[in-house]
Formats: sequence, structure tokens, C-alpha cells
Amino acid sequence: MILEQPYLDLLNTIMTQGHDKQDRTGVGTRSIFGAQMRFDLSQGFPVLTTKKVPFGLIKSELLWFLHGDTNIKFLLEHNNHIWDEWAFKNWVTSPEYQGPDMTDFGLRASSDPEFNEIYQKELKKFDDCILNDDSFAQKYGNLGDVYGVQWRHWQKRDGGFIDQIQNVIDQIKKTPYSRRLIVTAWNPEDVPNSVLPPCHVLFQFYVNNSKLSCQLYQRSGDMFLGVPFNVASYSLLIHLIARETGLEVGEFVHTLGDAHIYQNHFEQVKKQLSRKPLDAPKLWLNPDKKTIDEFTMKDIKLIDYKHAGALHAPVAV
Repeated sequence: MILEQPYLDLLNTIMTQGHDKQDRTGVGTRSIFGAQMRFDLSQGFPVLTTKKVPFGLIKSELLWFLHGDTNIKFLLEHNNHIWDEWAFKNWVTSPEYQGPDMTDFGLRASSDPEFNEIYQKELKKFDDCILNDDSFAQKYGNLGDVYGVQWRHWQKRDGGFIDQIQNVIDQIKKTPYSRRLIVTAWNPEDVPNSVLPPCHVLFQFYVNNSKLSCQLYQRSGDMFLGVPFNVASYSLLIHLIARETGLEVGEFVHTLGDAHIYQNHFEQVKKQLSRKPLDAPKLWLNPDKKTIDEFTMKDIKLIDYKHAGALHAPVAV
């Protein structure tokens, strides 16, 4: 069954009706404010087929969040470079960095092939240091209080912490019809200390007819690069929590504030919209694993995932 049509429709709406705006990165965007997509998870897994979405990266990032981790070392150990640029920015803007000037490296690398070659070399050196030097990793690999901390170790004013994920699982088991099945990542006190304030800021679960649904509110959505990961990641999260709570999967509802396409992604988006979507794959979870903390990379797989091939674009940092 074709599941990605709501995403493709929103891409087209932004391209044809969106507002051209400047933004924090300097790249510029075309955006709309207030959008919603709905995906019926009982009909398949909503990973894109009009371009390849590397599911291994989605698995490792979600497990990273669920471990409460905020250091990119775990990600690099699983060949996941999603968060490299933000940690790298911490390094190249520090007084200890003595390499080539990396000012506005994300924007420059996308438009200057010679600079991109230098940037890639410096980034590889950085990643190697994270993997092989524990003290360097501790100092420059940590991204601050991003999702993993807010989900699993929300700091309390009177000391201690709140494990929001475990709390919501317990609530789903005990009071499935509660309207308070909520996890939030937006902590105003911690936002200034995070390299990237949470984009997916709050999600709420809903149980009906023994099915678990979830709605995400995302304040800012990079429609071409980021949102496909968000859709797949939260759909996987629903499956994992449904497994632990003994429920079937329902809907993933994705609500966005500023839904935007970066100007240097326009050509890739046009190409993607010209492609014909394919049937969605199925998700396989190891039947021997019952709780979210038991799952590893090998316990999660996509079955019959077919796609039209990769479409690459630079990340705006």
C-alpha cells in the first residue's frame, strides 16, 4: 500500500504555495506554518520509497535517544553521522581548534567543491578523535541536553530526574485512556545549552480499540532531509511501545509548525516529486524482545523495502 502520499502532497504544497523566507542558517527556505500528515501503521511502515531512507541510521538514532545518550560516539560506532555537524561545530568554534577556517562550513561546503574537500578531511579527523580518544569525545562529542536526556533523565528542580518514556509506558498499561500520555523535549532552561534546540518538541499517545496511536508536534521541520527520518523514527517508536504495552499499532499523526524546504534542496525535491511511490515495506521486530530497553540494532528490520534510489543534499547547520 502507498503510505507516503501525505508527505509528497505536503512537499508539493510547500513548493507551490510556500513563503520564501530567510532563516538562521543563512541558506533560506520556502515554508508554510501549520501542517499535518497522518499515517496508518497497520497498513505498512511509512518509510519513503521515492528516495532511499537509510533505515540503519533511524534505528541507531532512536536507540541512542532511548538509551538517554547525548554523545555522538554511540552513533559513530554504528556508522551514523546524522549529528556530526553540530558536534563538529562545537570543536571548530572552540579556542583549541587550530585547523583551517570553518566559518559557515555547512553553507560553504555545499557551494565550493574545493572547500568541501577540506571540510570532509577535517570532519573525518574529528570523527576519528571521537572514536579513539575518550577525553576528546567527552569534551566535544556531547551535544548537551538533547532528546536522550529530556526523554529519559529530565532534571527535577528538587534533585533527581524523571524518566518520561518509562512513565508513559507505565501509564499506558495502567490508564490507557488517559489524556496525559505525553513526553516533552522542550525545556526552556536547557534550550540555551543545547547545540540544536529540540525540533520535535512534544508527543502524545492515544489508545483506542487496543491500538496505540501517537501525535508529534514538531516546531520546525526540514521537509527533505529531516522529516522523512522523523516519520520513520516515531513510527518505529510506536511499534516498540506497542510491543511493550501489548497493543496493536494505530496511527502516527505528524503536526508541524514551520514546515520548510531549504532553497538548496529545491532541485532534489522536484526530482523526488517526479518519481512514482511504491508499496510500503513491513516492519519486523524480534518476537523474543518485549521491552524497549531490550532491543538492539539486529532486532529491528524492514521487510521488502524497495525505493527509487538515494537523493543527496547538504545539511543546513
